[in-house]
Amino acid sequence: MNSFDEDLSRRLAELRRQNLQRELRRADSPTGTRIRMGGQTLLNFSSNDYLGLANEPALKEAAIRAIERFGAGCGASRLICGSLAPHHELEETLADFKGTEAALSFSTGYATAIGTIGALLGRDDVIILDKLVHACIVDAARLSGAKIRVFAHNDMDDLEDKLKWAATRSRHPSPVSGQILVVTESVFSMDGDAAPLREMAALKEKYGAWLMVDEAHATGLYGETRRGRAEEAGVGDRIEIQMGTLGKAVGAAGGYICGSRGLIDFLSNRARSFIFSTAPVPASAAAATAGIRFIQSKAGDDRRNRLWQRVQQLNLKLKTQNSTFAGAIIPVAIGDEARAVTVASALREQGIFVPAVRYPTVARGLARLRVTLTATHTADDVSTLVSALQSIHNPQSAFRNE
Repeated sequence: MNSFDEDLSRRLAELRRQNLQRELRRADSPTGTRIRMGGQTLLNFSSNDYLGLANEPALKEAAIRAIERFGAGCGASRLICGSLAPHHELEETLADFKGTEAALSFSTGYATAIGTIGALLGRDDVIILDKLVHACIVDAARLSGAKIRVFAHNDMDDLEDKLKWAATRSRHPSPVSGQILVVTESVFSMDGDAAPLREMAALKEKYGAWLMVDEAHATGLYGETRRGRAEEAGVGDRIEIQMGTLGKAVGAAGGYICGSRGLIDFLSNRARSFIFSTAPVPASAAAATAGIRFIQSKAGDDRRNRLWQRVQQLNLKLKTQNSTFAGAIIPVAIGDEARAVTVASALREQGIFVPAVRYPTVARGLARLRVTLTATHTADDVSTLVSALQSIHNPQSAFRNE
């Protein structure tokens, strides 16, 4: 073993010692309520495919048609010759769905955050983040060079303190510098709770800031037309930058930004993760378009209602931290990393897949099982999960008294 591999071996050993080492698990089946791993079929409560669209025939047929017409790949970045019709159709559909002037799609949600924040901010600007925003937003903030401030999770008093500081600090005389951007998720990916978007919109307007909201875990699930929590809160037209992903409720893959025509034209010219990436495959774009159209249909509304039935069923049993907010992400607090791994392993032995979520995804000592429900889970599936958790995990810490 050379010195390079010896060093990596030591680092991996330290991860194992802390119960933080992860591994790739090969799945030999499509994503769904059942997943095939290691020769075992498991009841799956780990997918973000909230509406069960990843295997919906309409999406698969759209992807197949796109491959037949446009091929497997795009051959270049969008600004060279890879901007195929499916990408434009997706962005037109997204803008119409979200009620914005325009939209821009990216290869991943991570690339969306990196490209957008890096294009909009520089060293003379300030970015203010909720403490629990996704890692892609944190990394984007660091790479942008902007001054970073973090406010306590969903704490509007702390956010206002940060905004006051940013608004009164000495600014560079250049007319294009000194911007303030506030960034939050509308539904948080690990805790499953919601941001107070109306209050945030009021504060950013009071202090002349911009607001960027990641609707990754809300698009397709909330609001009268299922646009997300911005629509539900009535502030869609007050959010400058609406971000989201296409790989969760939409059932495909990729990320997007929706907003003004000026924003989209600017990102097309300045977002490096867009400019310097080969275009996403046409099948993915076509599937995402079909997913959005399904969400807007009566069948999509029925699918969402079934999801909320399953969420209500589980919330009646689990002691959730978010009893005032219904969401498909339901964390089961464990705390100790080793204990979380043990509980997840015991569930797999009972035929249930719920991964242990540990540092750095969550803070040290806050390990949990992250249960996610989908519209394609049945009432019996949820009952099976509850019974297994009751037999493995401390019922008094996880369940309501009967």
